Amino acid sequence: MRFLISLVAIVVFLAFLGSGGILYVFYHYGQGLPDYRQLADYQPPTVTRVHAGDGRLLAEYAVEKRAYVPVSAIPRRVVYAFLAAEDKNFYSHPGVDFMSVVRAVITNLANMGSDKRPVGASTITQQVAKNFLLTNEVSIERKVKEAILAFRIEHAFDKERILDLYLNEIYLGFGSYGVAAAALNYFNKSLDELTVGEAAYLAALPKAPNNYHPIRQHAAAVARRNWVIGRMLEDGRITFEEAQAAWAEPLQVYRADPTEIVHADYFVEEVRRELSALYGDTKLYEGGLSVRTTLNPRLQRIAERSLRAGLIAYDRRHGWRGPVAHVDLEAADWHTALTAVEPPAGAAPWILAMVAIPLEMLLDSSRHVAAALAAGLLSVFGSLAKVVSHTTRALFRMIPNLYDVYISIPLRIERMVRGETEDGQRAALPRSGAESVATANGRGVA
Repeated sequence: MRFLISLVAIVVFLAFLGSGGILYVFYHYGQGLPDYRQLADYQPPTVTRVHAGDGRLLAEYAVEKRAYVPVSAIPRRVVYAFLAAEDKNFYSHPGVDFMSVVRAVITNLANMGSDKRPVGASTITQQVAKNFLLTNEVSIERKVKEAILAFRIEHAFDKERILDLYLNEIYLGFGSYGVAAAALNYFNKSLDELTVGEAAYLAALPKAPNNYHPIRQHAAAVARRNWVIGRMLEDGRITFEEAQAAWAEPLQVYRADPTEIVHADYFVEEVRRELSALYGDTKLYEGGLSVRTTLNPRLQRIAERSLRAGLIAYDRRHGWRGPVAHVDLEAADWHTALTAVEPPAGAAPWILAMVAIPLEMLLDSSRHVAAALAAGLLSVFGSLAKVVSHTTRALFRMIPNLYDVYISIPLRIERMVRGETEDGQRAALPRSGAESVATANGRGVA
């Protein structure tokens, strides 16, 4: 009897000591924690979109590409998939699942000395506390702070608000923040179009998206998806027939359709600067603004075509300026060398190409060009020599005639003044206007 009393006293003392220790830990680490009440007004960062005058998209600005969907609009099979994978007791625990903690401790003790990653027991509430209020530091101190904040969050918010924060905040790979963005990026579907197998795959990603990449780690991704489907079946969230169909479903990725964007880069950059000046970068990249501009896409295309055509015509009028770059093919293969060349600004839609000329051919071509140039110069000089020769000869032939002309004319004038004929005889001058004298043959004619 005395032994039992002693045993009970020891148990009570240990319980009191443990409770005191827990209270001290909570008091010590609970000092200076972030204010969890800020989550009440939290709005997740969303994408700012700039539209043309006709409503078509011009640009998107975001730090994290996210499509916010209220938890009330998220299909229940998507919610159940995440609960089965991450926190099946979500609706019953107070923020920390003590049974999961005990199970994780036992598993980790059994795995000591092995290369296996320690098993966690974080609830969805704890993950919300870590993602929003703490860091990813791996330490006991962070886990204690995480648990304290989880209790406070559960006390301040209902379960649906916590789910809303979690499902719209988590990163799921492929640049996807939140389940709505992940559904588009992985399967090109909205949330209500996802199958059980697709929802299970998304629920398999929060722990380590890269470890379950659908292409690079396909086998691991399928195994993890199938495990989530099995958990959903155990929890009674789906029927056995639905589970079989989901297991048999191939895991195929369908990337989101490319968004049609009107290209007006300089105009859009000016709009971005103005928005940044008016609202600041935080509002621009996280505020989810919707901006309508005055740009007319049809007139923009016409203006760009006209400007480009004018620049091309101007460029061609000034001749070819040689290649963009010279590449040494001995240093690297042609594809690597071509890829490393920076295209000139404004070269689109043209692409760079390479023309490889062997050195021997280049030398032969140089010799041919030099020979052709020399032959051309000789031909020009020969033609000039012929012209000079012909001109000189013609001048020499013309000199006697010119001498005769310039010498004979003054002599004839002098003879006419003296009244002599060309043979030296004196001519009879007319005595009246009715008489005339012809001196053509030296004889006077009445």
